Amino acid sequence: MATDSTLNHDELYIKGRWTPTTDRIDVTDLTNDTTFASISAATPADAEDALEAAQAAQADMRETTIVQRAEWVTAIADGIEARKPELADVIVREAGKPISSARGEVDAAAERFRRAAEEARSLEGKYVEGTTEGHEGWRAIVRNEPVGTALCITPYNYPLSTTALQVAPALAAGNSVILKPATKTPISGAILAEIIVEAAPDLPEGAFGFVPGRASEIGDVLAGDDRIDAIAMTGSSGAGKHVAGVSGMVELHMELGGNAPEIVFPDADLDSASSAATAGSLKYAGQRCSAVSRVLAHEDVHDDLVDRIDAEMDGWEAGDLFEEETSLGPLISHEQADWVVELIEDALDRGATLVRGGERDGRFVEPTLLADVPQDARIVHEEQFGPVVAVTTFADEGDALGVANGGDLGLDAAVFTADYDRAMRMADRLEVGGVRINGAPSHGLGDIPFGGKKDSGIGREGIGYTIEAFVERKSIIL
Repeated sequence: MATDSTLNHDELYIKGRWTPTTDRIDVTDLTNDTTFASISAATPADAEDALEAAQAAQADMRETTIVQRAEWVTAIADGIEARKPELADVIVREAGKPISSARGEVDAAAERFRRAAEEARSLEGKYVEGTTEGHEGWRAIVRNEPVGTALCITPYNYPLSTTALQVAPALAAGNSVILKPATKTPISGAILAEIIVEAAPDLPEGAFGFVPGRASEIGDVLAGDDRIDAIAMTGSSGAGKHVAGVSGMVELHMELGGNAPEIVFPDADLDSASSAATAGSLKYAGQRCSAVSRVLAHEDVHDDLVDRIDAEMDGWEAGDLFEEETSLGPLISHEQADWVVELIEDALDRGATLVRGGERDGRFVEPTLLADVPQDARIVHEEQFGPVVAVTTFADEGDALGVANGGDLGLDAAVFTADYDRAMRMADRLEVGGVRINGAPSHGLGDIPFGGKKDSGIGREGIGYTIEAFVERKSIIL
């Protein structure tokens, strides 16, 4: 694959044309630890050019119709589907996903562009009459307008489908868009850029920019510029706080770190809880914001639950990422593997029991099960992004809530119980953006809005929800 020219992108896309650069970023093939692709790296000057072009295109974008924009995103969806084998291959190699998951990500990206056409058509204005003293008889039209220029900063763990979740509604709403992909996984974004250019040939010049590059060199140039009107970002809480600090007065739409607890009560279906804990912790080697990051088991069922999880983990083994039955791949980098091992060792040092796993080979960390994890262990409170099921105990509802709400993150949670009233009490009191009852957290395509509290983000993503971040309302009083 390293000789395939489609995987070596020599140009950025700025001002409506492909622009060559001299600096490049090599992309690692996680199936064999070699370099399989190379991509242009934007300079600060390139970022400035993209900003200038995007601002200049705003007026033309405002003149586009909903019908026209719906045709663009639908054609882009068709283009994604036409290149599904190529995109799936790239996702396996640059993100380290098993092929079955990679194909699913391509399908999700296409569907999100297709649904963006529906989102655009749902942007209906409103007719409002004044109802307060002094405004009697006032009549107004409240209309939705594009915010201007949207900067999309995308993550490595879902390099195509999350990109689609940002770019599709931003374009459908009539905005200029600048796409900055994750440095570790830029190739799927480059292919998407090609698809966008081919599928929407009448897109105003400068309305779409593709600027891969090192965040340390162009990140602040883009995020800190007054010509940016909205920033959509998926990434770590630390990176999100940095972007928020330099961005100024813009619309921020951020889905950041997660540390989802699965809380299991004595009356829960333990087979269902163990299955959810295992898959929720190990899918994509735990590199998901919505992953089950810690299992809080009532002290009466801790040992039974651990035994069931241990049995469930038998089917989770690393293998050839291009084999259909492979369920587990590597972590994105050696540094991430170091981090996961550090959290495992901290838990063991504090008294946790190693039931299985714990070994590391390069980017691979064995599926690991930790039991009797002390509540003060770092893995209970810090985002791990690794294939570890960490089980700790609690005594009652208040104890469980204290552990679950004790950190800075609040994206997702799960509650397993047969008691409806208890399920709703817990859901009401958990400080997170979404609670799943008797099931593992999952964001899916986004039919139901998702996002976090505290350091886990700002705003809500999803079909019909993300587009709200890319429009602003104007009142016209008649």
